[in-house]
Amino acid sequence: MAPLVTVADLRVTFPGHGTGPVPAVRGVSFTVERGECVAIVGESGSGKSVTARSLVGLAGPGAEVRASTLDVGGSDTTRFTDRDWRRLRGRVAGLVLQDALVSLDPLNTVGQEIGEVLRTHGVGTAATRDARITALLDAVHVPEPAVRAKQYPHQLSGGLRQRALIASAIAADPPLLIADEPTTALDVTVQAQLLRLLAERRAAGSTLLLVSHDLAVVAGIADRVLVMHDGVIVEQGPTGRILTAPEHDYTRMLLAAVPTAASRGHRLSSAAREPLPPAAVEPDRVVLRAEGLHKHYGARRAVDDVSFTLARGEILGVVGESGSGKTTVARIALGLLEPDGGTVHLGDRPWTGVPERRRRPDRRRLQVVSQDPLSSFDPRYTVEKLIAEPLGLRGAARRDRVVELLERVGLSAAHLGRHPRALSGGQRQRVAIARAVGPRPDVLVCDEPVSALDVSVQAQVLDLLADLRAADGTALLFISHDLGVIHHLADRVLVMHDGRVVEHGPVEDVFTRPDHAYTRTLLAALPALAS
Repeated sequence: MAPLVTVADLRVTFPGHGTGPVPAVRGVSFTVERGECVAIVGESGSGKSVTARSLVGLAGPGAEVRASTLDVGGSDTTRFTDRDWRRLRGRVAGLVLQDALVSLDPLNTVGQEIGEVLRTHGVGTAATRDARITALLDAVHVPEPAVRAKQYPHQLSGGLRQRALIASAIAADPPLLIADEPTTALDVTVQAQLLRLLAERRAAGSTLLLVSHDLAVVAGIADRVLVMHDGVIVEQGPTGRILTAPEHDYTRMLLAAVPTAASRGHRLSSAAREPLPPAAVEPDRVVLRAEGLHKHYGARRAVDDVSFTLARGEILGVVGESGSGKTTVARIALGLLEPDGGTVHLGDRPWTGVPERRRRPDRRRLQVVSQDPLSSFDPRYTVEKLIAEPLGLRGAARRDRVVELLERVGLSAAHLGRHPRALSGGQRQRVAIARAVGPRPDVLVCDEPVSALDVSVQAQVLDLLADLRAADGTALLFISHDLGVIHHLADRVLVMHDGRVVEHGPVEDVFTRPDHAYTRTLLAALPALAS
């Protein structure tokens, strides 16, 4: 039987800005057999998403797509019209994207979204479609499917939105399901549920093309892996061989950059696993203390009796699912939110329950690095102005200090005049870190600072934070849903569930000998690379 997908010499270019066409995919060839799961991995800009979306005619605005063969489900798509592509999408190939909130129409209920696919492809009748919609939502394990079908995307959690998007993609029962980063930024337990759902679809006969930068996710589901870099496939083969005995340097670099327990104390951005500089934690010098924190929103307990200390030079990890209360704790620690009960002290000074005018002189001592620096930057500011703003310096001294900070985070004076949108995601996060460490804080609150980054850029940022901690003695309150990151980086960990700390202690003890059932559930859901 012929492969479901055959691609030969695929080339995709985009219009340049005065520099001529920009190649995104350069001569890619591969097949996907029926019933197979093939994963495409690589960093942002590698061409993996453009390759996958070219199979459904959605390479991107202005894209020029050429190929000697581009066969999907037995159709030669090289001469397709827009109408041909609309017939193929949904019926032959379903597409699941990373951000369901953007992909789903905010003006349609979930049921209307799925119903549109059914109507477009003539599946069922008006009288039977409501039952079909409910059955589809039930098939992807959405609780109370008849109720959820009447809700809008913003009324659902991230995991439920992603399931609704999968239900829409499979509504017309296409033989091919293309999943483009479907689990990125999801909690580990929700991620595990979605991966089981994709595995169920495959067991039911679907063919799966998975695009991901998460090699552990790929390890648990893919039969074969294509590794893309700079628009070309640099290595491909069975998943087990690629992940345990890679032949290409780029593949080895990607694998070395994955944070795990085994990588503790070593650089992730070095395939040779060079040791990180030792950090001197001073347990008797507490820089942040929280006692009995409570925060309620109506009847919901967002934070319920949370206490912790953070010592100079220490990294305290806070883990838990969305809604566990970890970000609310961070906002209270930053003084951006007052608790309903309990106190926070910054060093020996009260930090909660005092007027802002009394906190202002000490704000320099506590800085934040967020998940999305772009939304926290003033888009009108240059990099120089962003970093200089909290320093209180002027003239040559200001510029010299900004350049010094840029060099500390691996950037240079060449970036001074750039604006945030002209930087890559990794560069923006480095600027955010430079801005945060400029005032020489005692504490950095890091709220999911690497969750949206590629594995190699994540590795560079984690190495940078470890270096800054060792050099300056800065303490980190590090919030993440990625247990591998916490195991690699943190000294101690708090595990939060429903607003409470259910387990805490040295990270090695908690992650290797967990006492609480919830901690064991989180660890069991963590995907792992083949050993």
